[in-house]
Amino acid sequence: MIRFFLRRLAASLLLLYLVLTAVFFLIHLAPGDPAAFLLNDLRLPPEQQENLKRTYGLDRPLPVQYARWMAATLRGDWGRSFSYQRPVTQVIGDVLPATLLLAAAGLLVEQALGLALGIAAARRPGSATDHWIRIVALFLYSQPIFWLGLMAILLFSLVWPVLPAGHLRSIGAEDLSPVARVLDVLHHLFLPALVVGLATCGPVSRFVRGSLLDVLGQEHIRASRAKGLPESRVIWVHALRNVLAPLLQIFAVSLSSLLGGVIVVEVVFSWPGLGRLTFEAILSRDYPLILGTTAFSAVAILFASLLADLGHALADPRVRDA
Repeated sequence: MIRFFLRRLAASLLLLYLVLTAVFFLIHLAPGDPAAFLLNDLRLPPEQQENLKRTYGLDRPLPVQYARWMAATLRGDWGRSFSYQRPVTQVIGDVLPATLLLAAAGLLVEQALGLALGIAAARRPGSATDHWIRIVALFLYSQPIFWLGLMAILLFSLVWPVLPAGHLRSIGAEDLSPVARVLDVLHHLFLPALVVGLATCGPVSRFVRGSLLDVLGQEHIRASRAKGLPESRVIWVHALRNVLAPLLQIFAVSLSSLLGGVIVVEVVFSWPGLGRLTFEAILSRDYPLILGTTAFSAVAILFASLLADLGHALADPRVRDA
């Protein structure tokens, strides 16, 4: 198991290095000069402009910039943001709690809906309920998540104005009591978390349905039914127990797609998280911040994939020997 873990860890680190290298050269080779954005609002003499470029290392050749940036990254220094004039780690740290809150809420909605829909479809295979659940799950999964977000805003913020269209808090929320502040955050969290969960619950529901159908045909399930046990107990206790191991693998794999959906939803709902920060960094050509947010997202996705591999290896020993 240790050898398997070390192999997967080495592959993840190599992939992380390739991703960061590709992003570094792509954003530096894109048309436009970040110095122009950096100096856009400053009326400085040419000498001071050159000094400012020299301070950020923008006057050096691209390979030299890459070597310096990679060496600093290995030391844990992701540089200083052009637009915020603060270390990148501090800027990311400020928005990370909002992203983690949205991701956790979206993951809860995804797993709850996926499990409920999958069980409902498996209990009546071939029925109208089963067909409609599969059609709805496939429809939601096939739609771009930004479109689902825009439609949710249109329905629940404009047509039926019951939920806020964006942001994490209301104006003046700092003057509310602690309980009211928590309720205000939950009020703003509901719609974006629902969009994230709806967009990603389709594969979970289809996987649960297929796994349950395989388990429900086994002899020990038929024996449980023959004993007169309630159908709910047969499903939730006896059948679902055999689905938990592969479901944990799907749970780990879904973390990567969930993170990508959260980043898009943050932009749509003006959620002050990592996705919106990355979007603003791209618009301002803030190279250190783009690389920092990309590195953090890549680490999170690779970590989720590593968890999925380890879960698969624990559930199936044959994978460890492959």
